[in-house]
Amino acid sequence: MPLLPSLGVAIVTFNAEDVILDCLESLLNSQGVALTIVVADNASRDGTVGLVERWAEGRHPYTVPDDCPFAFHPMQRSGPIALDGSAVPVCPHRLFLIKTGVNAGFAGGVNAALAHLAKQPGIDRFWILNPDSMVPADTAHAFATAPEPATGFSLMGGRVLYFDTPARIQIDGGTINWRTGVTGNLGLGAAHAQTPPSDPKDMTFITGASMVASRAFYEAAGPMPEEYFLYYEEVDWAQRRGALPLAYCAEGIVYHKAGTAIGSPTLDRPASPFSLYFKHRGRLRFMWRYQRSTVPLALAYSLAKAGQVLAKGYPREAWTIIAASFGLPPSRGVRGILSPEAQRRAFGR
Repeated sequence: MPLLPSLGVAIVTFNAEDVILDCLESLLNSQGVALTIVVADNASRDGTVGLVERWAEGRHPYTVPDDCPFAFHPMQRSGPIALDGSAVPVCPHRLFLIKTGVNAGFAGGVNAALAHLAKQPGIDRFWILNPDSMVPADTAHAFATAPEPATGFSLMGGRVLYFDTPARIQIDGGTINWRTGVTGNLGLGAAHAQTPPSDPKDMTFITGASMVASRAFYEAAGPMPEEYFLYYEEVDWAQRRGALPLAYCAEGIVYHKAGTAIGSPTLDRPASPFSLYFKHRGRLRFMWRYQRSTVPLALAYSLAKAGQVLAKGYPREAWTIIAASFGLPPSRGVRGILSPEAQRRAFGR
């Protein structure tokens, strides 16, 4: 019997109790591929870890959500699932659960998972996937076997669709405005069925919600930069790719629930102050590193954006944008979401 292609999967959880089983069950339903899945929990304060452990032991039944945008059946198991990767009944996949012990930010969790995956022989592609995602049965195989340029690739993306409105695209590749640092989503809001695949030459980065890193890129560029804590780490990482191009897999479909843990914006909901602070702080940090000459324009954008938000009746959010952009400390409301150790990592004090 021929060996199945291998793919590593890195999932970072933080208070993901409401979504993680949907993600894991859909992954374990993947066909034609052998997955090594590493869940790195960033010291969740809810029941994420306990839920995963009970589910793995067979003490927590799983039911497919009624609004799942594609058909699949829960994994049939003959016994417990080993969370140390030693065995998974009736399927070729392995599952590991890592407890980082602290909220180390998105990149910190990703790096913990990648370090574990990099030690596994025979895995040359690492799929970073958000826990609030569900994936059809053929997506993992597509990412594992997608052709690559003769020179290899750095990061590979696919199409991320909104879970709640699955006919609409959330992102088909990322872009950046080099004057302001504002990122953009190729295909945002467009109809999935009528929109052709994006050209990786038009992309500046691949979204961290669903991003495949080659081993060659990981070994050359090093771990994902952790100083952002949230947002812009994948934008920065992509700039470290050297001669390795970005790539795109048209069959790499992911359905993303978007912003369940940190309040990221959707088409119908503004971002939370927590999300706004890290996004605008990350934007200015990125510009200072890669496009310092246009930082004044980036700050002017912050002032204009804050004014726009204030005019809509959101004074707290407007002040958050100003504070984040000009290096001021976050509000107690933003800071209080994090543990003392996570605050030290995120804010340095």
